Amino acid sequence: MTSEEQIARLEELAYFQEKLLSQLNDALTGQQKQIDTLEKRLAELEENVTTLLDASQDGPVNTLPPHYMPERY
Repeated sequence: MTSEEQIARLEELAYFQEKLLSQLNDALTGQQKQIDTLEKRLAELEENVTTLLDASQDGPVNTLPPHYMPERY
């Protein structure tokens, strides 16, 4: 293999490596966006659960409905 062929081969390898690195970077960027979105949604869900738990502790527990009249039975 001549030096010109070797240089051409190295240039080809460098081109394909750069292309692959670009594709991997795009995939990684997309995954990071998904992770950021999921973390935001998880934080919102945690806040909602905390709010619901706080509300359930403050309210009445196992109360009879307003239409229940024990004297009728």
